[in-house]
Amino acid sequence: MKLKERYKKPTPPFFRKLRNIGIALATAGGVIIAAPISLPAAVVTVATYLTVAGTVATAVSQAVVSDKKKEKDLDSKID
Repeated sequence: MKLKERYKKPTPPFFRKLRNIGIALATAGGVIIAAPISLPAAVVTVATYLTVAGTVATAVSQAVVSDKKKEKDLDSKID
């Protein structure tokens, strides 16, 4: 399955929630990094990690697809 095909297929509910949390983390981190005031280095470092973690969680969650047919095939092979 190619990457474009993956992104067009439906995402399972758990990973949709995780994707939304990742978007929120990345947004919060980006806002703190771009703040027009001087912040302590520790706060900026934490914001950087939040941005990276949120971006990775969003990308991974978006790439997960629900493939019911393959799940049913695997279940029938186990029985």
